[in-house]
Amino acid sequence: MGYGEFVEYCVKGLVANPEAVDIEVIEEGDAYVVRIKTDPEDVGKVIGKNGRLITAIRSIVSAAAEKKGEKAFVKVLTDSDE
Repeated sequence: MGYGEFVEYCVKGLVANPEAVDIEVIEEGDAYVVRIKTDPEDVGKVIGKNGRLITAIRSIVSAAAEKKGEKAFVKVLTDSDE
């Protein structure tokens, strides 16, 4: 399971509208950036209270990447990021 598939699995389980979830993995230099785009009403559910959920997802992705000798970051896109 790649970074994108893992993040997609986690996020779709959190949101009210899983069909609106779009995950994009971009290779930027020596790192991977996993971009999460979802329904604006679901952004708060992805971030979680005090950012706990997105921090947990980022920690797992970062640890998995580090184990492979890679770098990976997770970014939640909002309407202003488009």
